[in-house]
Amino acid sequence: MPETTAPTPTGRDTDAVRQAITRALAVGLCVFTLVQVNYPTLAPQPQLAVFALLGLVICFLNVPIHPNLKNHPAARAGDVVLAVLAAVCCGWILVQNEPFFEGLWQGGSSLGNRAGFETGTDILVGVVGLLLVIEAARRSLGLALPILSGLFLVYAYVGATMPDWLFPHRGYTIERIVAQAFLQAQGTFGVALGVMFTYVFLFVIFGAFLSASGATRFIIDFAQAVFGRSPGGPAKVAVLSSGLMGSLSGSAVANTATTGAFTIPMMRSAGFKATTAAGIQAAASSGGALMPPVMGAGAYMMLEIVDPPVTYIEIIRAALIPAILYYLSLFLITHFHARGTMADAAPESPAATAAATPLAESRHEGVVFATALGLLILLLILGYTPFRAVTASLVGIVVVGAFNERTRLSVQDVIKAFVKSARDVVSLVAASASVGIIIGIVTLTGIGTRLPATILPLAEQSLFLALVLIMISSIVLGMGLPSAVCYLLLATLIGPVLGNLGVVPLAAHLFIFYFGMMSMVTPPVALAGYAAASIAGTNIMATSFAAFRFALVGFTLPYIFVYRPELLMLTTAGETAGPLAMVVPVGIGALGVLCFASGITGQLRTALPLPLRLAVFAAAALLLAPGPAVAVAGLPVPVLDAAGVVLFGVIFAMNRAR
Repeated sequence: MPETTAPTPTGRDTDAVRQAITRALAVGLCVFTLVQVNYPTLAPQPQLAVFALLGLVICFLNVPIHPNLKNHPAARAGDVVLAVLAAVCCGWILVQNEPFFEGLWQGGSSLGNRAGFETGTDILVGVVGLLLVIEAARRSLGLALPILSGLFLVYAYVGATMPDWLFPHRGYTIERIVAQAFLQAQGTFGVALGVMFTYVFLFVIFGAFLSASGATRFIIDFAQAVFGRSPGGPAKVAVLSSGLMGSLSGSAVANTATTGAFTIPMMRSAGFKATTAAGIQAAASSGGALMPPVMGAGAYMMLEIVDPPVTYIEIIRAALIPAILYYLSLFLITHFHARGTMADAAPESPAATAAATPLAESRHEGVVFATALGLLILLLILGYTPFRAVTASLVGIVVVGAFNERTRLSVQDVIKAFVKSARDVVSLVAASASVGIIIGIVTLTGIGTRLPATILPLAEQSLFLALVLIMISSIVLGMGLPSAVCYLLLATLIGPVLGNLGVVPLAAHLFIFYFGMMSMVTPPVALAGYAAASIAGTNIMATSFAAFRFALVGFTLPYIFVYRPELLMLTTAGETAGPLAMVVPVGIGALGVLCFASGITGQLRTALPLPLRLAVFAAAALLLAPGPAVAVAGLPVPVLDAAGVVLFGVIFAMNRAR
């Protein structure tokens, strides 16, 4: 009998070491961020260098070069080499900019002070750093953003040979491009990574702490208590819980994974088809970042970007009515769909029953949730900075949760929350660093000012056509990008265009923000649909198209509030609108959403035959489209709105008679 050899523990030992290093780096990343945003001791660029260093090292250690090579020894060794190189490149930015390391500065001056006179070592570090950032984005996000970043780098180099329709420029040397895109503060370590560091990551930690305390469970139970027994109750639970959770997390994919694990089985047990259940969950999760008061840190990014500056209250007030209309459409769609398919609202399967515990049983989690969210909103209203408000809310979660053993966070729980936060932010760090490359090249080449100049003449002929082109650009550029990063990129490239079209600046940024979110449910790259399909065990493309169908109202709302800023509680001049000025636009918008939901599901009071279904779509188009107004008894009456109301009245009467 041949002698057998025990399996070598080397692979397991290596994994254990890798995980231990990841945990240490994750805790370090979270603690460093919380300390530096509240009590900064480093200059801005060194802060971002440390943030990127920790994020990129975690990425290379945990995201393989290819899924099939996850356990290949050579690939794993390569991951370690890339992690070390990332640490060296980001560490160089830290050392060469931070006064504490002044004795190590090349030539006796900081990297910022030798701009335009970078050394050969600087350029080498910059080239390697750019390649590492692009590779980290490829690993964590796929090919879309790395290819886009690469194209912008090539564009900066060969600009002098570009045809007129591709915005030629004088061209730049590799040294100048590398300095702009990586070494100085306008590229990788610029505004995109800065917003991720200052705002977005804190809300990722906030969501992880809420989840660790059981607040996610309370959100599901609360929604179940409100809608559990109504027609399509489980689907309405998914919509409400996704809106609440999504506002805090801001990530459509994370929202889908978190709430979908509970709600998709509930919907399946109630009679919804698997594809329908997954589509509803993906559509609801994608709208979470549109919902005030937190908006997944979107509101705080707008504080930094919108010009002229706006306040936090102005942003959440403007976002409120469109978000309500979006979720109203989802509630109506699920209601009509349930009535049309006779789906039982009560969960019957063991999994669904387990997910529907009485609200009273999660009251302690509810206290933690209410305390954290209430404290966050109160501090923001009182004028505290977002990072101070989030930090105080994190302390509130720990302190209030300590009064009950179910919500009490042990040291191990806090570490797990930190590790989860760090793993979740890896893709955001890589994406924002890659977007920083694009922003740096946009600034260097001047394309950021030339693109608006090209689109403006088109918009002078048709604002609607310009909005359609911007929508397409937003969706295409947003495919595969986290929503926060997508907004940063699009606000840089497209924001000035809308600002020059006479559109209210806040409406312009919300327009971009909406379509960045809608890219999460737009096939073929619908990341929220992918996540929902993995939970439901359904076909990815079928689920993505189902999510797209349910979220269609989200594609119309940005047009509505651009043409009717009253829905944002604003006038056409950008001032605060009075209550009376908002009554008619809000009523018309709600009726248009009702018609749209009815047309999508083919239901009103009863099933709609094809002619009436087409007619209700026509009514929705009339109600949601802008049009001229005529004077009736001295008051302006929009012609299309009036026609839409009349048409809906006729459809309703005919449907009721049936």
